[in-house]
Amino acid sequence: MSHKDPAEPLFSGLTEGGLRNYLDTLRGEAIGGVLLIAGAVVALIWANSPWSESYVAIRDFRFGIEAWHLDLTVGQWAADGLLAIFFFVVGVELKREIVTGELRRLSTAIVPVAAAVGGMAAPALIYLAVNLSADGGAPHGWAIPTATDIAFAVAVLSIVGRRLPTALRAFLLTLAVVDDLLAIVIIAVAYTDGLTLAWLAAAAACVLVFALLLRRGITSWYLLIPLGVATWVFMHSSGIHATIAGVALGMVVPALPLRGKAAARRPANLREGASMAEVFEYRWRPVSAGFAVPVFALFTAGVAVDPTSLGAALRDPVAQGVALGLVIGKPIGITVATWLISRLRHVNLAPGLGWPDVIGVGVLAGIGFTVSLLVAELAFGVGAPEDEHAKIAVLGASLVAAVLGAVLLLWRGRVHAARGDLSAT
Repeated sequence: MSHKDPAEPLFSGLTEGGLRNYLDTLRGEAIGGVLLIAGAVVALIWANSPWSESYVAIRDFRFGIEAWHLDLTVGQWAADGLLAIFFFVVGVELKREIVTGELRRLSTAIVPVAAAVGGMAAPALIYLAVNLSADGGAPHGWAIPTATDIAFAVAVLSIVGRRLPTALRAFLLTLAVVDDLLAIVIIAVAYTDGLTLAWLAAAAACVLVFALLLRRGITSWYLLIPLGVATWVFMHSSGIHATIAGVALGMVVPALPLRGKAAARRPANLREGASMAEVFEYRWRPVSAGFAVPVFALFTAGVAVDPTSLGAALRDPVAQGVALGLVIGKPIGITVATWLISRLRHVNLAPGLGWPDVIGVGVLAGIGFTVSLLVAELAFGVGAPEDEHAKIAVLGASLVAAVLGAVLLLWRGRVHAARGDLSAT
């Protein structure tokens, strides 16, 4: 670390790799966020329509290979299978950030990492405070309000955040990537139902072979996709949630520039010097954001929102803890953690920025859609009353966070534009 790094103001700029990662994420997830919201809206309408029985019948329809413990419902295939694609893209994003982006240096990584930790700790503590002190509380759902949804947040940010400094906008996305990593660790550790080491070793062996093939420049999909599917099957059989397979595979994709024949085979839309991680992200992000996540939302967000269900959710400490954790805990945790880092490093915000900007980003980070819905199912089981109430809280709180965050950031963008802040360009 250079002597100059600690003196740099917070959110004063991005590294070249960090800026490239931010722009790729912004382009890829903005439309995906709209499709995610559309899938959730269709699910809610369908589940509360006269055809609600057909929604439940399709969601709970089972198919697969029972001998391999893969006789899953449509909803489980969406959560365990399709979300593995989403987590694969998250793994590739994280690898790029670690190798070439904002997580490469301690001086740039410490702020989003600390903010992500604070943004997960505060909601979890609020949830536990509510559920440990209330009759009928369910403390084991503490992880539900800890996640930030990248696609949903990007969709809002792309609309209202154009006048904000690029470094501040990228902070939210880097924070969300770290947030996803921590959520993955929580899923792997807290929601593992038994562990079979032999199957886990088989999954690890597949990941190793996957990594070796990529290191040798072998990117033939007829080899990599079957290997990825085998990794998923073995991980599912091991007792660890199968989506962890996607993260593991994504994290071993090389993130340094392509060379030789591999560079010549890069997609035409990518820049010269692009890495294999960029190529994989370019190819798989549309599948994740445009298909996997919206379909997951379609078969997960369909909960009853009639007066009786809403009343029961409002009285349930699970829903109360989730809603308070996302709407209040997220901005408190992110803002306090960022402030502490600024004091410990003896630096201020970049010129023109104020703490209301950071608070606005923290409020927007309260959009806890995809991973929060997944954790609710893992914590309570699909269709359980607590699961339904938690999902209602996630949907409602995410909407509130989106609206409040949008209003705050739109106001701050106008303030920056009116003052002509150079940092807001």
